[in-house]
Amino acid sequence: MTEDAQRRAAAFRATREAHATEMAEDYVELIGDLMTQFGEARLIDLAAHMGVSQPTAAKIVQRLKILGLVENRPYRALFLTGEGEALAARSRARHHVVSDFLLALGIDPETVAIDSEGMEHHVSDTTLAAMRRFVADWNGPTT
Repeated sequence: MTEDAQRRAAAFRATREAHATEMAEDYVELIGDLMTQFGEARLIDLAAHMGVSQPTAAKIVQRLKILGLVENRPYRALFLTGEGEALAARSRARHHVVSDFLLALGIDPETVAIDSEGMEHHVSDTTLAAMRRFVADWNGPTT
C-alpha cells in the first residue's frame, strides 16, 4: 500500500470510529444536561430534544444501557452511570472548545450551534488542543 493510500485509510478509519461513538456521546451529553436542568432525564424529553420518536430514543437508550453508560428503573427517569458521566463531561468539554473556536472566528451563534454539534466528534485531540490555544490567544492573557 502506498503512503498516500495509508494516509487516506487512516483518515477514513478515524471518521468511521467517530461515527461509531458520536450518537452515544450526544445522548449521554443530553441526558446529563437534562439532569442538570430538570433534576432528571425523561425519555419523552430526550426524544423531543433529539428530534426523534420515543421508540427510537428507547432503542438508543437500550444500547447505552448495554454499554454501561445509562441506567433506569421501570417508570423512572434515566440516569448516567459513572462511565456515562465521564463520557458526557468529555463530550461537553470538546463541544465547548469547538464552539468557542468557531465563535472566535466570528461565526454567528446559530451557525456555531449547528456546526459544533457534528464537529466535536470528528476533531482530533491535536486539533482540539490547537483550537484551545487559538481561543486562549484570541481572548488574551488573563490576570
